[in-house]
Amino acid sequence: MPGTVALQPTAIPIVDFACFGDGTSPEAIDIGKQLVQACREIGFAYISNTGIPQAEVDSMFEWSRRLFSLPIETKLLAPHPEEGWKHRGYSGVGREQVSQMVFDPTQLAEIRKQTPDFKESFDIGRDNCPRISNVWLPEHILPGFREAASTFQDTCRRFEVEKLLPALSLGLELPGGGEFLGKYHQEGENHLRLLHYPAAPAEVFARGEKGRVGAHTDYATGTILFQDDVGGLEVESPRGSGNFVVASPIPGTVIFNVGDFLMRWSNDTLKSTLHRVCAPPNDGKLGMIKERFSIPYFMSSDRDLLIDCLPGCWDEHSPKKYEPVTAGEYIDMRLDATYR
Repeated sequence: MPGTVALQPTAIPIVDFACFGDGTSPEAIDIGKQLVQACREIGFAYISNTGIPQAEVDSMFEWSRRLFSLPIETKLLAPHPEEGWKHRGYSGVGREQVSQMVFDPTQLAEIRKQTPDFKESFDIGRDNCPRISNVWLPEHILPGFREAASTFQDTCRRFEVEKLLPALSLGLELPGGGEFLGKYHQEGENHLRLLHYPAAPAEVFARGEKGRVGAHTDYATGTILFQDDVGGLEVESPRGSGNFVVASPIPGTVIFNVGDFLMRWSNDTLKSTLHRVCAPPNDGKLGMIKERFSIPYFMSSDRDLLIDCLPGCWDEHSPKKYEPVTAGEYIDMRLDATYR
């Protein structure tokens, strides 16, 4: 029977990037191998010593709290567009459903009715993206928010291109050393998401009337996740078992997980693993489940580049499983199925 088990010390490894440097040293290669091993076996890894200032992370969480404390009518001044692929602006509670691989609108409506995702979100991309414009609140409503969010998105982007993608390239022993994957992620439509899971009576979660986020995988190259201290993230381990381990917040780390597109790109060498967000135990105050905040940063490759199987991930004994596809085709299909 599928269930949840406590996190074992080795269930999700911690990869220390302290000695990664510019990605050319033997230490950097070793770090890349550790990261890829985690991505092969589990699809998830904690990463420490990212170089992302903790003060900047804390500040972004505070901005998120201020944003979601605004009245609903104010937040709706920056609405998520109707098109699912335009991942920008505010989405209210119940608007998005991320249940795994559900594309039929009738099925999606039934899932929402049974256990709706009880969360709200705000999505931000780079301001100079030619295809998707950001959707901001009027500046006077939350002065400084736009600048802070854009700056944090840029901070995540630097970690992605300067350390994370090079580490994956090194660990996979791709041609050109640490530069290979970065060449496919120069104009990607990455986006930062602020997530808020409101507090609610414990009984509505116990009865199944509400859920935080059902089991799902992420769509694109991968995700960098910042968590608050409330917890709730669970990861299927081992992949395909139906059993989930608790991925508790570890101070000073971020979580990285492989997305479906990178799994496809690697011929299933790297694993895109089911994960979910469950309500933690109530805090003893009138049977309430605490609110939770998290900040994922979703990484995407350039949408118009045709992606074939990565070198070294196939041979005569392990032939290519997938036809070439562009990131744009794949991601748009998945996003349009998410909003109905």
